[in-house]
Amino acid sequence: MYGSQRGWRKPTIEIWQGDASLLYYVTGSLRVFNHRTNINLNNRLVCFDIKSLTKSLKKIGMLILMDSVWNRVTVNRAAKKNTWYYIDEFHLLLKEEQTAAYCIEIWKRFRKWGGLPTGPTQNVKDLLISMEVENIFENSDFVVMLNQAPGDRAILAKKLGISEYQLSYVSGSGPGEGLIKYDNIIIPFKDRFPKDTELYRIMTTKLEEVAG
Repeated sequence: MYGSQRGWRKPTIEIWQGDASLLYYVTGSLRVFNHRTNINLNNRLVCFDIKSLTKSLKKIGMLILMDSVWNRVTVNRAAKKNTWYYIDEFHLLLKEEQTAAYCIEIWKRFRKWGGLPTGPTQNVKDLLISMEVENIFENSDFVVMLNQAPGDRAILAKKLGISEYQLSYVSGSGPGEGLIKYDNIIIPFKDRFPKDTELYRIMTTKLEEVAG
């Protein structure tokens, strides 16, 4: 704070007792985010990787990144641009109360701001851990379903009104096979993407194909 009873003095920092927990993130061992970013956030494609964050930093890291995405969506909306927000391993954000609440807000409001949130997850059960998180599932107009476990197939059949015949497309299905739900329409698909293309080389996640 600046000033004293007898005029100006050297600036000092005063932290109230209730803000003592912030010291860890400002000057303490968890101050990793207390620096200017070295990433060009004006790039057309920006990727954030939180894999190397420790458990104590992961929650605040995810909140900071989601806030950064909100800022980009706001800027792009003013420029009449859409923003695609792609969250891999989406279930990780649903495990924490704060980040799950942020995700719910994003799913409810992003469309009005030109945002397109997309969240791949391994199990549908992750979206049903609470009534609030279930809103994410219910506010998704476009759902792509690949091969599903028996328990997840039962949930999808109940929530999306999928018939037994349609479920056969996500029962023991191979890569690139499944169902697409858009509004009230459910369409089976089999994508035989050509493997001798540069795009396939970039997209594949098979270890034997990316090891070289």
